[in-house]
Amino acid sequence: MPRHADASGEVKPDAPSSTLEALRRPSVPRRRSIFAIPAPVKQLFNRFPLAMYDANELPLSAPRSRELLRLYVFADGGGDGLEVVSFNPSCLKYQAYLRFRNIQFRVVSSSNHASPSGSLPFLLPKSAGTSGDSQSLDPIPGNKLAKWADGQESKFEEPSDPRSDAYMALVDHSIRRAWLYALYLTSNFRSVIWPLYILPTSSNSLVRWSIGYDLRKAAEAELLKFSPTIDADLLYLEARDAFESLDGILGSDTWFFGAKEPGLLDAAVFAYTNFLLDPNYGSGWTDDWLVGALEGRDGLRRHREQIREQYFVVS
Repeated sequence: MPRHADASGEVKPDAPSSTLEALRRPSVPRRRSIFAIPAPVKQLFNRFPLAMYDANELPLSAPRSRELLRLYVFADGGGDGLEVVSFNPSCLKYQAYLRFRNIQFRVVSSSNHASPSGSLPFLLPKSAGTSGDSQSLDPIPGNKLAKWADGQESKFEEPSDPRSDAYMALVDHSIRRAWLYALYLTSNFRSVIWPLYILPTSSNSLVRWSIGYDLRKAAEAELLKFSPTIDADLLYLEARDAFESLDGILGSDTWFFGAKEPGLLDAAVFAYTNFLLDPNYGSGWTDDWLVGALEGRDGLRRHREQIREQYFVVS
């Protein structure tokens, strides 16, 4: 190995060339991971580790418990009184059904934007206000309300008849499709839907226009699911036949299928007939073909009045 003498005269071996090269080569900093925590921050958290604190208490003005169920629907106002009646068929169907079941609840006027599922109605169960009672706060969407009501302690028995599904289909399909067309795709949209569903949502004209556009497109898309074209005459004729069939099966009975108490079919039919025959909304109909489909349906008219008198307060 080569050697050399230092300043003191002592002879030392020369450093290996590889070592000299390493000393001459400028140092290159090691690349840090993007997930690496900067040293100052790491030292800070080592000294003060993160901790989970208890949730803040509710304001004193906030309700600590809900003694009544809350049904969120489209309605003019809200409250505990029976006089609050939803003008939306999907909402009124379950509002009436819960009344039939003698389930006490508070009506809350709302909109689809407030719903966890994006549509009304939904039911918010009553809560004792305990933090551990999280399950009682879970909202119940409209399509599960009937099943939920069946699980409540009640002497009520849902009328059972093998024909009920067929007649319910008349309401959910034939009548509902004509309803969508008559309310959203005719001049009734401006005279009926606009003041009920759109004006209360915002004072901004652009927002109102956007909501109105979306509602009409949604109704059109729903109708086009069942037919490549929208035939107004066919829709109205099917709705008229549906009302005629329902009026015939009701006959002189108080409730459908001669039941002792009204059931889900009674609620579904009432949800449409109540609005169509309500004089408070009658002045808004510019296209009243669907209203005319109830002309001469004395059974359905009597059925509507019976429900209003027995389960709602008539103003």
